Amino acid sequence: MLSQESQEIARQAMGIYEHRLKATLEQSNPNDFVAIEPVSGEHFVGATLSEAIGAARRAHPHCVAYALRIGHRATVHLGTSSR
Repeated sequence: MLSQESQEIARQAMGIYEHRLKATLEQSNPNDFVAIEPVSGEHFVGATLSEAIGAARRAHPHCVAYALRIGHRATVHLGTSSR
């Protein structure tokens, strides 16, 4: 279960994504990852989850960022391949 603090970070970051970033990022960076630092509103795009989170940590080492995959409902897919 997520703490109230984690839930609030996620809520704020998703609001930033939905209202300020979604339309632009889904056009320019489909399938990439974005990490959003909700206090500053800054976002960091990377080809991998590690790149996006790493950029957010370098810019805001004492803050928690929320990450998601651009244009997808889930950030990562867990499971077996269909091969």
